Amino acid sequence: MPFINVETNLPASKFPEDLLKRLCTTLAAALGKPEDRMNLVVKTDLPMMIAGSCSPCLMMSLSAIGVTDTAEKNKEHSAKIFQFLKGEFGLSDDRILILFYPLEPWQIGKKGTVMTFL
Repeated sequence: MPFINVETNLPASKFPEDLLKRLCTTLAAALGKPEDRMNLVVKTDLPMMIAGSCSPCLMMSLSAIGVTDTAEKNKEHSAKIFQFLKGEFGLSDDRILILFYPLEPWQIGKKGTVMTFL
């Protein structure tokens, strides 16, 4: 059950519903998770600065159980995600940041309990 938060200074018009679906499909494939488990929030039109520049940029926080817990895994995920983001938005490598957070099942509440018991 990955949780993805995207923050960007790009306009909301760059994120139509079909792009959100493609992004979820790409992320699910990169992480080896089912698409119906993906959770995505996109915040657009934000005042942002990366590396001293307010040029178009994007920061993604990605939290998941069992797939974001090593440098090797995150390196593979990063390559696939960067390829998609660069292709869709024309951003260069230095205008994208991804923060990976490993989760444990007991850290996610669902259906009145936690994932450990589901």
